[in-house]
Amino acid sequence: MRRSPRPDNLPTAPPRPGNLPHELNRFVGRAAELAALHRDLVTARLVTVTGVGGVGKSRFAAHAAARAPEAVRRDGVWRVELAAVRRAELVEYALAESLGLTDHTARPPRQVLVDHLAERQLVLVVDGFEHLVDACATLVRDLLRAAPGLRVIAVGRRPLALDGERLFPLSPLAAADAAELFADRASALLPGFSLHGHLVDVLEICRRLDCLPLAVELAAGRLRALSPAQLTERLDDRFRLLTGGGRDALPRHQTLRTAIGWSHELCTAQERLLWARLSVFSGPFDLEAAEYICSGDGVHADAVLDVLHELLAQSVVTREESATGVRYRMLDTVRAYGAEWLDGIGDGARIRRRHRDWYMGLATWCELDWFSPRQSEVAARIEAELPNLRAALEFCLTEPGETHLGQYLAGTLWFYWAGCGRLTEGRHWLERAVELDSDPAHPGEHAGSSEHTEHTGHTDHTEYGESRLKALWVLGYVAILQGDTVPALAALHECHDEAERTGSATARAYAVHRTGCLALVTDDLVRAEQLLRAALSSYREIGELNSNVLMGQVELAMAVAFQGDLTEAVALCEDVRQVCEDHGERWTRAYALYVLAYAEWYQGGLVRARALLEECLAIGHEFHDLLGTVLAVELLALVTAVEGDAPEAAVLQGAATRIWPSVGLPLFGSSHYNGPHELCESRARSELGDVRFGELARAGERLGHDEAVARALGGSSRKRTTPLVPRPARPADPGRDMREPAASPTRKGGETTG
Repeated sequence: MRRSPRPDNLPTAPPRPGNLPHELNRFVGRAAELAALHRDLVTARLVTVTGVGGVGKSRFAAHAAARAPEAVRRDGVWRVELAAVRRAELVEYALAESLGLTDHTARPPRQVLVDHLAERQLVLVVDGFEHLVDACATLVRDLLRAAPGLRVIAVGRRPLALDGERLFPLSPLAAADAAELFADRASALLPGFSLHGHLVDVLEICRRLDCLPLAVELAAGRLRALSPAQLTERLDDRFRLLTGGGRDALPRHQTLRTAIGWSHELCTAQERLLWARLSVFSGPFDLEAAEYICSGDGVHADAVLDVLHELLAQSVVTREESATGVRYRMLDTVRAYGAEWLDGIGDGARIRRRHRDWYMGLATWCELDWFSPRQSEVAARIEAELPNLRAALEFCLTEPGETHLGQYLAGTLWFYWAGCGRLTEGRHWLERAVELDSDPAHPGEHAGSSEHTEHTGHTDHTEYGESRLKALWVLGYVAILQGDTVPALAALHECHDEAERTGSATARAYAVHRTGCLALVTDDLVRAEQLLRAALSSYREIGELNSNVLMGQVELAMAVAFQGDLTEAVALCEDVRQVCEDHGERWTRAYALYVLAYAEWYQGGLVRARALLEECLAIGHEFHDLLGTVLAVELLALVTAVEGDAPEAAVLQGAATRIWPSVGLPLFGSSHYNGPHELCESRARSELGDVRFGELARAGERLGHDEAVARALGGSSRKRTTPLVPRPARPADPGRDMREPAASPTRKGGETTG
């Protein structure tokens, strides 16, 4: 059959020049990164895309270059792959071959390239140059100088370090994009596959693989034999599991191990050694920790910074800014590769012990610094170091002969568990620690090393008993705050009895103190007062002064206030407030403000009560202290109701109701702590009616934590609908009006008679 001639008015468009291969599967995600790279190409002539192996640099750069602005790629997009080139002098020939150049003259190959590119406007993608960085850098520099229309996208694990180079670090995919990539590649193998029914497992797979595109694609390829749930179970051995990339993939992209191993091959011996040692960190770390833990035997402490700088340049380690300063991290996949090497060279136990020692010392100093103006910095530092502290705790509680150090560390972090909203996690570690027996049969095994003694400032063989006693009273304290009285009492009784047996005055004082706290929240006010006074007396005798001691004084103030003696309660808390101001302490001060606000409210000083509570709430929220936060919100709700704003009081009560489950038993199950809640609800219900009150309380329950705090703190700026309602200047029993209990005891000179 004869084909009809093509009409003259339809000219044939020449094919677009270039050598980029067509994409065989869908490119997923990275819309923002693509737009950013295109902007960089307009303003910079050399953009280097860096990133760890498997992050998708090559695919991203090619995809971006193919869609670069038309003005910069008039003569096409050309790509040269240098991974297979092993000799520096062959780089020019590889580039000429990629550009389709043949030349039989005696001109040097670099001159051939310059002559070809001088008048052209194109984008050149130079991929896989890490092992030839010097040769590649000089070639790119010369070409950019001679060819003003040339744009270069370099793709590698380190920069070229040229003038005018714009670095473009490529991060792993966002979690949603990684899941979409997994589903796309899985559906090619299993038609009909979707995330429905598998989303939780797929997101966990992506998270554990750092959302690295190569790892995600390799994992999806395993769906021929495994379900997503089975894949999740096997990811602990990710390097053995994630193999089998496509035939058309570069050799270094066919398994996860070779993708990461390519970076490892490019490292010097010192860099490999530091990489292996850095794998001991869980999460971010700072330079000082790296210098202490990773130095010695091949890497001098003074050299750690320079070697770390090289690992940063090669994208093995990344740098990030944080509230506590510059920190570094490795992706879990990179860290796992280093951990294999660390164990392979037989240095794992020693480095993990040094890691434990460093974070033991950090916790010790942070405990001391908690009672100072640096409380906020201490809280932020422990929060930033929590993954590493967890690793240190896990090491102590699983390594033979280290249990007492785990008890010490878990107890030392009491200020973080109790003061920064980590009651549940703290209890987890404390219970594990005290359930394990100390191992006095091996005194000094590992733990008594000179490194540990030097760094933490204490000698371990004298601390076996004290460490367990501290963990016991801290466990009792945490359980009390959660409203869990039975285990709290058991831990405190054990601590008290053992302290009596061993003659530990400090542990005995803390056990008595926390038992008094337990009596307070279980409404045994007479016993609470007796125990708290005894504990404070013991603290004075042994010279103990810290946030715990001051909290005991605040708790005593609560006990006497609930019994009707607001004068002593106020005096106790004013003293606490003064000591806190002298030492820059704010956490305990917030609880003293709560008691002072309680007294102000009861005596009709609503404006002053609100000001005190708002300061208390702001401090509690800053430290993420959920208990202090919710107590302040509860009392603010009552103040708001008395001020005449019943709808807002109902909303705040609903907000407090949502917070309590994150703390423990609401209001400890205590009638005294529950008194303001009941009075507030009674007043608001009587004004609003049950239906409207319920609607507003449920609206409060829908508020997020930050929203609830912001709403409570905004109360002083709202206009009140009714005048302030004064209360008696001095009540006989503050609790009676709120709770209607049986007759309260009378008080004489700070002592109580039934």
